[in-house]
Amino acid sequence: MEELGKEKLVGMYKTMVRSRRFEEKVCDLFAQGKCPGFIHSSIGQEAVAVGTCSALRKDDYITATHRGHHELIAKGGHMDKMMAELYGKKTGYNKGKGGSMHLTDVDLGILGMNGIVPAGLPISTGAGLSIKLRETDQVSVSFFGDGGSNRGPFHESLNLASIWKLPVIYVCENNMYAISMPQAFGISSKMSSYGSQNIQDVSARASAYGMPGVTVDGNDVMAVYETVSEAVKRARSGEGPTLVECKTYRWKGHFEGDPMVYRAREELEEWKKKDPITRFRKQLRGFLSEADFERIDKDAKEEVERAVKFAEESPWPEGPEALEDLYTEGGAE
Repeated sequence: MEELGKEKLVGMYKTMVRSRRFEEKVCDLFAQGKCPGFIHSSIGQEAVAVGTCSALRKDDYITATHRGHHELIAKGGHMDKMMAELYGKKTGYNKGKGGSMHLTDVDLGILGMNGIVPAGLPISTGAGLSIKLRETDQVSVSFFGDGGSNRGPFHESLNLASIWKLPVIYVCENNMYAISMPQAFGISSKMSSYGSQNIQDVSARASAYGMPGVTVDGNDVMAVYETVSEAVKRARSGEGPTLVECKTYRWKGHFEGDPMVYRAREELEEWKKKDPITRFRKQLRGFLSEADFERIDKDAKEEVERAVKFAEESPWPEGPEALEDLYTEGGAE
């Protein structure tokens, strides 16, 4: 760990804390009725996004799911624009038209969150093909959930990427549940004794497409970083794609307001003991003091409050703007 240097390690920790504080605030704002639409929280999954994006360059590409706020923050997304978009304001990333599930920043290589499961995989695969045709050494990363690996686009994307040796890393955020359905047999569930898959590890599916498949502790940010770094190195050298499964857990329901009747409270409490931020904080005690940790948390909260202020003071889109940024058969109108 030391070889990464203090600046890199502290930066990773700060990003995890910033993501947690952003999500906590968004959940609170949603409960107050200030954020329209749906909110899908990623609290508890911060290590996957930060570990992965810390292994990437700014010009690399990512796609994310409907639960992708933490990936955008980890890739360098701006909280003020994110918050404004969640408020539906014109200063947001999508001018208030996309909401929580469609945040995009192409300048940062963020090709968008996507409310369709698992629509980001073919987009990332297409980006990988673009990289290969342009002969650059970029990589493309697709974040998706365990439920997404049961759908056709998952298999089609991995098959094409394998055939063409595309520089794509498929990162499965296995938070154990697809809405209320557990991923595998043996997961405690109040709804069903069965899982959606007859395998324990999503990564096992990589073998069908002749690519490496690796399962890693998704609550260990350093394990995620090291695993993804190897996959990135492989992709940049022309060796093709990798499937990385990060086993983690979402602390909140599938969406804000979800009563979570499908899982036991004891299960949630056990996973909270594996908090990825607390875990990384213990690893960094040789680099940071308690006062440093407190300052990082304070700075994160202040950044979030500034983002809220920016969103609340931003203008609403005008009615005619609803017809802008649309693509039709005749071109843009």
